[in-house]
Amino acid sequence: MTQPAARTALITGGTRGIGLGIARALAREGWNLALSGVRAASEVAATLEDLRQTAVTVSYDAADLADREQRTRLWQAIRARYGAVHALVNNAGRAPRQRADLLDAREDSFEEMIRTNLQGPYFLTQAIAREQMMRAQADPTFKPCIVFITSVSAEAASTNRGDYCVSKAGLSMTARLFAVRLAAHRIPVYEVRPGIIETDMTANVKEAYDKRIEDGLVPEGRWGTPDDVGRVVAALLRGDAPYATGSVIHVDGGLSLPRL
Repeated sequence: MTQPAARTALITGGTRGIGLGIARALAREGWNLALSGVRAASEVAATLEDLRQTAVTVSYDAADLADREQRTRLWQAIRARYGAVHALVNNAGRAPRQRADLLDAREDSFEEMIRTNLQGPYFLTQAIAREQMMRAQADPTFKPCIVFITSVSAEAASTNRGDYCVSKAGLSMTARLFAVRLAAHRIPVYEVRPGIIETDMTANVKEAYDKRIEDGLVPEGRWGTPDDVGRVVAALLRGDAPYATGSVIHVDGGLSLPRL
């Protein structure tokens, strides 16, 4: 089922990795794409042009979501360009610049993880829900949706990147909070929790995880792909999971299943 051409999705971090997988999935279904990231527009021009082959329209705004002023400029620019967005996909995030044992972790890394992976999407969601989605609901055809992309690290403890785990656990609770708050306004909120996904963010640990996957870490026996995540998000935004707000969807090949 293809969505009407008028529907617009804001995907943060939408030009690489999981975000790009989501953008490609939505482009195939004819969405307008409003993408953001921290790279200059010139650096993502080829990616944007590729997406324009299938998406209705594609725009890009450079914005660091950890910065309040840049975050505000982002949602205001998108509101001016498209009006209210129908979908917000909170995907942008970063890994620690350096993995460090919990007993050696630095406060500057912790602060960066919280501001980028948690504070940014928390307050972007507040603004989009309040200033765009709720105001647009006078139109009965307006069907909004919010998706948070978290991580298996929201519940799996990694003591050499505790700051990342804490930021993703906080983002998981953020999804739950907004699901409760927005349910009465008919705005479903979902959490998609990827496992080990092959992206540029995981490239530096690929050899280690290749071995662990070979040894049985992931029941399905392979890395996940951005397309795996994108297809799940597309289904949620189509409305294929009604009466399920607040649900956590694991896209991890069975990694999080309890096993003996």
